[in-house]
Amino acid sequence: MIRIGIDIGGTFTDVVAAGGGQVRITKVPSTRADPSAAVRKVLDEVLPEWGVPFGDVARFVHGTTVATNAVLERRGARVGLLATDGFTDVLEIGRQNRHQVYDLILKPETPGFLAPGALRRGVVEAVEPDGRVRIPLDEESLRRSVESLVAEGVEAIAICFLYSHVNPVHERVAAEYIRGRHPDIIVSLSCDIDPAFREYERTVVTCFDAYIKGGLERYLENMESDLARVGIPASLQIMQSRGGVCGAKVARQRPIRLFLSGPAAGVVGACEVGRSVGCENVITVDIGGTSSDIALVAQGQALVRSEGWLDGYRIRVPMVDVNSIGAGGGSIAWIDVGGGLRVGPQSAGAQPGPACYGRGGTQATVTDASVVLGLLDPGYFAGGSLQLDPALAADAVRSCVAEPLGMSLHEAALGIHRVVNAQMAEGIRLVSISRGVDPREFALMPFGGAGGLHAAALARELDMRTIIVPRAPGVLCASGLLSAKTEHEASAAFLSKFADTDPSEILAVCDRLAGDCARLMAIEGISAEQVQTQCYADVCYMGQSHYLEVPIAMDDPEHLIERAYESFCALHAQVYGHSTRSPARFVNLRVVQRSDNQAASDQSGATRSEPGAAKGVRQVLFEDQPGFVPAQIFQRDTLIPGQLIIGPAIIEQADTTTPIEPGWQARVTDNGVLILRRHA
Repeated sequence: MIRIGIDIGGTFTDVVAAGGGQVRITKVPSTRADPSAAVRKVLDEVLPEWGVPFGDVARFVHGTTVATNAVLERRGARVGLLATDGFTDVLEIGRQNRHQVYDLILKPETPGFLAPGALRRGVVEAVEPDGRVRIPLDEESLRRSVESLVAEGVEAIAICFLYSHVNPVHERVAAEYIRGRHPDIIVSLSCDIDPAFREYERTVVTCFDAYIKGGLERYLENMESDLARVGIPASLQIMQSRGGVCGAKVARQRPIRLFLSGPAAGVVGACEVGRSVGCENVITVDIGGTSSDIALVAQGQALVRSEGWLDGYRIRVPMVDVNSIGAGGGSIAWIDVGGGLRVGPQSAGAQPGPACYGRGGTQATVTDASVVLGLLDPGYFAGGSLQLDPALAADAVRSCVAEPLGMSLHEAALGIHRVVNAQMAEGIRLVSISRGVDPREFALMPFGGAGGLHAAALARELDMRTIIVPRAPGVLCASGLLSAKTEHEASAAFLSKFADTDPSEILAVCDRLAGDCARLMAIEGISAEQVQTQCYADVCYMGQSHYLEVPIAMDDPEHLIERAYESFCALHAQVYGHSTRSPARFVNLRVVQRSDNQAASDQSGATRSEPGAAKGVRQVLFEDQPGFVPAQIFQRDTLIPGQLIIGPAIIEQADTTTPIEPGWQARVTDNGVLILRRHA
């Protein structure tokens, strides 16, 4: 049985093929204009070169950026919005929040571009907060509004009526009318996408779903056709934003849940690596060519937040809690108007890429600085598949940074590294110190193509003493796809004071939601015996406007309410630094089902009996050293369990490079993971 994971990043597309006791990995340049072109290259060139028998592929999992890029590049559908008459401007009004209140030219903080005012229509209807119909749906009003939007050329219609999360009858009638009269129009219903209270948040997420649904459906259809063309029998699975995978058929129904699927896969893979070495508290930093994605894993579990941010807009979709910053190997160094050195967020990407790629890039990037410092071997970048030009790297750093700032070439290269490391360290503080977590009590886990290059500098900045480097850190997002569980989630509004709630009411709602999840699992071909079910509640104190998710003890109905309250108070103290014994209320109920039916990992430790010897020596300039020092160069796949390497040294492999700075040492675990610790 062969399993394949493919993750598309901003610069490279990562590939992992596992089966028969072997794991094959590679990177191919991403094709931003057509992301599926990189996947076709893998199917048509990479896998045949590896000799992968397509008929034996039992699992094919994909992490996609299509949903995210459709928003970032404004390439979604022309969307119309149907709302309760008198409430068509909810999308524009929002919450009246301005995060930068004195910036008068700041872009709008509500995503009005999703359905501009000219494409919003009101429908006469009204449902009470308790679900009773006060004004029946006016069919003539519905007809006029829909036909008007169709005449305006909309490709998708989002429907968001007041209190439809309590009683969706009017939304379903409207959808039935549209599908009957205009079957080519995409329809998104708020009662299906986000059945929870707060009209603005529900409207936003429904409009985003309509905006990306058409493009994502075409993308998935094309990929399924490509799999069928080459003879792969496995069904296509997609990583979701909360860290579980689902089949393409389910993904088409709720594409809004595919935002940031690649970073989520990386965190899932990091959890597996941490558990394999007995470390369940880690801070992950995924450094690619364009960005760095930072997350905190506590007690072996990635933190999942109930809503996330995309392009400055808050979206109520469950997501693995990842903090993304524009700092990566391809980030461009530049001088601001005050003469200060800045790095990113602009990136050279894959085309033309850093200057050292020799593809026409002339601006200095972090990768160019790494070449100048001796951290990268120009002849062994990406396993030797891409030859770097040190002269072009030096020219770019010299002309773009060194000469304008009046410093030497090597000072400029060190400056680029120090600036980008400071940005990453600040990102780590945001997911740890700002939340009351001491990073010194966690291990740092770098991955991504550039993760190892910056690990020791980040650990030194944050006084972290342990670094865990996975066996294939450059493709951990793709590896994470293979270890992710199939997962489905269903939620419902449940507004009730703790004091007034009967546990049987909670049990009844959760049982219904579990049935919804089970139906989705059945689409995946997964039976109830293979599923684990967990129930959660969103809870807040009376008068609060923000809530926290706590587990529900379904196995202890008698004390269900009491235990939920205690969990909420404890979590409130952890997140906000205080809690009270004030009255609380339920807001939403949620059921998550996960299937643990994946095959065991094919990864194993090294099989060599003799320790790998250094294959050479290279002069390297580390940040905290006065000058270049000789560093022994080791090939990662020649190292054996228990082997100890004392810095200064460089460990090279096809997907990344890991420097061992002076004062650090690295030991290889039984399963081939590198553990770096300070020894001086």
